[in-house]
Amino acid sequence: MQFGIVTFSTDEGIRPDDLAVAVEGHGFDHLFLTEHSNIPASRETPYPGGGELPPEYLRTYDPFVALTIAAHATNTLRIGTGMCLLGQRDPIHTAKSVASLDQLSGGRFLFGVGAGWNVEEMRQHGTEPRLRTRLVGERVQAMKALWSDDVASFDGELVRIAPTTVRPRPAQTPHPPIVLGGMGPTVIDRVLEYADIWAPNPGWPPMPDLADRIAELRTRSAERGRGHIPVYLFGMAADADRIAAYEAMGVDACVFLLQTAPRDQTLDALRLIAKTAGLT
Repeated sequence: MQFGIVTFSTDEGIRPDDLAVAVEGHGFDHLFLTEHSNIPASRETPYPGGGELPPEYLRTYDPFVALTIAAHATNTLRIGTGMCLLGQRDPIHTAKSVASLDQLSGGRFLFGVGAGWNVEEMRQHGTEPRLRTRLVGERVQAMKALWSDDVASFDGELVRIAPTTVRPRPAQTPHPPIVLGGMGPTVIDRVLEYADIWAPNPGWPPMPDLADRIAELRTRSAERGRGHIPVYLFGMAADADRIAAYEAMGVDACVFLLQTAPRDQTLDALRLIAKTAGLT
């Protein structure tokens, strides 16, 4: 079992490089940072967690910038987006950012992607919410082509890229692992189609069928010759009993949600999570 941290890195919380040093120092394997480029003033879409939208959603750093200084401050810590809202991003620019960060971190980047939930936010980026899962899939496939081929092109239903070159290549071959977030009815299909790791969030909403869905993923991946596809449980609370239960289900990594807070409060909370996980 591996352990990681996911958090909203903001200008009101601990600096991402200081956080990364502490996360690595406590023996965690991963640090993932969230993404929201903007939050529309309209609150048409209800917050999935219930109640008011937490203030950190409005203040997140660009994850590629924050993860760059996190990588520079550490040596072995794997860093990743958790999740990059790829349906709201240009795939060519994002392919460049991913490859650059993977190169500069020495091949320590994991590319977490998700379709998002904020309908108004999607629309401000020209994204049709009904098409967002298909759009994310096509953009991932297009980016794989950009990373792989010296002169790449892509011709999908929603994404079309004329022949072009995007370099440098990522340090990892053939590319950084694609971590797909999601819990919908088609998520296993999408993981098998274009991702390398599945990252469900069992508490948002609860997933009583998690064990069955992990078993389905493993069976179907073996049938396709994909081998073992890891499952990273995202955004969970630190609880020893839950960690043991998830490990028994076949979960490969528990990624704990670290609340956004000033430096000293964050470091205290991180110490408690590390202790619960048995790292210290």
